[in-house]
Amino acid sequence: MIEVFDPPNVHRPASAYSQGALVTGPARWLHISGQVGVCLDGSVPEGVAEQMEQTWDNLFAVLAHAGMTHRDLVKITVFLVDQRDVKLWRQIRDRRMQGHACAATLLIVHGLASPQLMCEIEGIACQPA
Repeated sequence: MIEVFDPPNVHRPASAYSQGALVTGPARWLHISGQVGVCLDGSVPEGVAEQMEQTWDNLFAVLAHAGMTHRDLVKITVFLVDQRDVKLWRQIRDRRMQGHACAATLLIVHGLASPQLMCEIEGIACQPA
């Protein structure tokens, strides 16, 4: 259903993601709005690592509500406000994705919707219909 790949004539990814993700056959599609590190009670953790973890928790909660898991992710887009957080982001992503390397884009941006937010993830997932 989902085939992730890196064509031999394209530079290998710099970390754990794939250059393409091909979905074939009938499927249920889930487009996930940008998730940030806001806890259920509305609080925002102060540290970037804690915000990244909460962001993943929120993304996975949306997936779970649709009956999906991280293995159903086809594409994620990540927004960080500080270039220095890329290495930490990759470490947390690799642990949370457990070897699943969907297509991905990482952007360093000037800011997010609130100045206290340090990262955001949006995603696209699919599952056989």
